[in-house]
Amino acid sequence: MTTDDTTAAPIDTSEWQAAEGSDTDSAAQLFPTLSGRTGEARNDIDLILDIPVRLTVELGRKRIPIKQILQLAQGSVIELDALAGEPMDVLVNGCLIAQGEVVVVNDKFGIRLTDIVTPSERVRRLNRG
Repeated sequence: MTTDDTTAAPIDTSEWQAAEGSDTDSAAQLFPTLSGRTGEARNDIDLILDIPVRLTVELGRKRIPIKQILQLAQGSVIELDALAGEPMDVLVNGCLIAQGEVVVVNDKFGIRLTDIVTPSERVRRLNRG
């Protein structure tokens, strides 16, 4: 991971919520196909806002035989298929939604989103899989 002169700060979304209306309005924009009419879309989206999903940030992958796994010890290094500096995939329930880069904020790792997958691209990927 490389460092740069920019400093990551915690994101305050209160400005966005005030500017865009409510979380429900933002969610309705993300899922326009739930209903043709805005009022109905808002009611439909309210039903799913509290459903937990699994968010995964994937650094890379590696296939290795069980024999090598059993030989791993503290300090072992597993080389991943991703190159240093490549964007990391952000998945929700296994579906790619964005890519980003690692940042450190208040001694905690985070991810700065650099590219969001468009809704049409998500649908196209779902149809392929």
